[in-house]
Amino acid sequence: MPSALTYPGVYIEEIPSGVHTITGVATSIAAFAGWAPSGPTDHAGLVLGYADFARTYGGIDNRSGLGYAVNQFFANGGQQAYIVRLVDGTTAKAAAVTLDGKLLVTAANEGVWANDFAIVIKQSTFDATRFRLTVANWQLDPAGVPVEVFDNLSMDPADPRFVTSVLADQSAFVTAAVQGGATTPPANTFTGTPGNIPDGSKLSGGVDGTVLAPNVAAFETALLPLSGSGGLYQLDRINLFNLLCVPGETNTGVISSLETFCRARRAFLIADCVDGATVGSLQGGPGGITGSDSINAAFYFPWVIAADPLQQNRPDAFPPCGFVAGIYARTDAARGVWKAPAGSEASLTGALGVSTVLTNAENGVLNPLAINCIRNFPVYGTVIWGARTLQGNDEQGSEWKYVPVRRTALFIEESLYRGTQWVVFEPNDEPLWAQIRLNIGSFMQNLFRQGAFQGTTPSDAYFVKCDKETTTQNDINLGIVNIVVGFAPLKPAEFVVIQLQQMAGQIQT
Repeated sequence: MPSALTYPGVYIEEIPSGVHTITGVATSIAAFAGWAPSGPTDHAGLVLGYADFARTYGGIDNRSGLGYAVNQFFANGGQQAYIVRLVDGTTAKAAAVTLDGKLLVTAANEGVWANDFAIVIKQSTFDATRFRLTVANWQLDPAGVPVEVFDNLSMDPADPRFVTSVLADQSAFVTAAVQGGATTPPANTFTGTPGNIPDGSKLSGGVDGTVLAPNVAAFETALLPLSGSGGLYQLDRINLFNLLCVPGETNTGVISSLETFCRARRAFLIADCVDGATVGSLQGGPGGITGSDSINAAFYFPWVIAADPLQQNRPDAFPPCGFVAGIYARTDAARGVWKAPAGSEASLTGALGVSTVLTNAENGVLNPLAINCIRNFPVYGTVIWGARTLQGNDEQGSEWKYVPVRRTALFIEESLYRGTQWVVFEPNDEPLWAQIRLNIGSFMQNLFRQGAFQGTTPSDAYFVKCDKETTTQNDINLGIVNIVVGFAPLKPAEFVVIQLQQMAGQIQT
């Protein structure tokens, strides 16, 4: 209300409506982890397409499955992905060069990629303390093709254009450090008529190091370091990811750890089968990866046959996770996260077939074991023909049997978690509870109208409860407000039964 009513007249008040719109979060932001020839190793980098990945992380490399999986993800409908680049820190080295004994320039990350670059210095003709630094690719042209240019730099730490600070903030290729307390710029790279870049200006010493391959101890240590930092833990510093893919990793102990990692972050793991797995080898089920955290994971068999662009497009077998993650993204965009990412619409773009062609009978053996099969059909091509989580074994009877049911729950959880932060520190009484019911109810009603739930009426499809029954006086004294949200999930029509009956001819009497 107005702070003081002092003069006769009309006073205007703006009354809060209590509306805090809850927006649904994205559902198919993928995270990929693996070895790459270039790219940052200290944070998970966002890429918005394969071309973006190629510029930053070096693209497809036949020494690693990461580039192939990312390419397959975007080809099948993916839109956003975070990349966790893993390197062997004991053998990989960053290239560097020291210019005129005054400035050490080091590549931003490890790998031989930086050996193709050089640093071109041009001192200012107006101010002896200023200079231009150009990062140039000398492999493309001996005279250097500029990729980054920084003007008006200084060697003075107190200067706003201090070279170390500017490169640290703005360069994607290099960092710099002043040597020996130098205060004047390094000498010009070219002394006289510019020509080929001298060797003394070229970065050197970059080493890829040991290529980390899945199912090897060094790879798994880099993936989930015991320190709890680096590797996949870089994903804790990003805003959101929903899908996790580690192409080719099949070690059951590591997969179990990845399931735990995903469940703690409301993400979903797409797990690959072993290369060369057969129906016979999987008759005992996925094995060792069906614990309580496996509700946030799905297992796919077999590997997918696709053209390898590095081998003149000859066919090769690839782990399915990249294809599958792309199908998840495509299905989410077209139909919603509550639609199973499987069926005739879930055809794999770029797939030539599968490494093991399955019959209906073989599919019938594996499906009840929570193994999602990838099939090849004459009409639809190569499609995903299963939508069960790793707790989808019929004998377990889990409520989280199906991938779309679990992912819908994760979507609602994450959306409500982010959309109810305003509740914290609000007065814990009926006015607050009414606002909570209003806002969460509006969110759930919107999903109901989109067809996300079972039922023909809202009361059949969902409920939101927040009142004196869910939040007792003792809860209020403890600063707790309890919100109960329920929904009736859509479950996929996994088995379609068509009954045929002959019509008996009418008997005339």
